Amino acid sequence: MNKQYYEVQTDYSPFHKQRFQVGDRVETCSHCLGTVIRIECDEMGLFIIVRLDILQEEFAYDPYDLEII
Repeated sequence: MNKQYYEVQTDYSPFHKQRFQVGDRVETCSHCLGTVIRIECDEMGLFIIVRLDILQEEFAYDPYDLEII
């Protein structure tokens, strides 16, 4: 099986890149923890679908608003 990942260069360091994969544990910009369940791309760009631990609902995030933990 071929795993897909998306590499995103962050704003706070030109040399720091994050690779998002389905199943990654992440922390949002508002310090909520969750799991990446889907990675989508549309005409506006890349966005990450995360299921938050505290709400058990899915939310879309800009990759720059997430930190892999």
